[in-house]
Amino acid sequence: MKRKLVGFEVVDRGIARPHYPVFAGGRQVSEVCSGTFAPYLKKAIGLVYLPIEFTEVGTEFEIGLKDRRLKARVIPTPFYKREKK
Repeated sequence: MKRKLVGFEVVDRGIARPHYPVFAGGRQVSEVCSGTFAPYLKKAIGLVYLPIEFTEVGTEFEIGLKDRRLKARVIPTPFYKREKK
């Protein structure tokens, strides 16, 4: 299975942390590589390796958090670009 590293934002309330399971297409497909809350962006973001068919920007998937699943969405990286002076 070919995979690609993509950026994501958590849509629901919660923060994805490393090694949390990732679900897409009704099955577990990966684990979160890194995740945190970004104060400047005011949202939870992270990186995950996903199967190629789930890597298009805007694709939704779920992240397992204890007894529930958080909705997440693939977003472009880098997460933030500085304005040029």
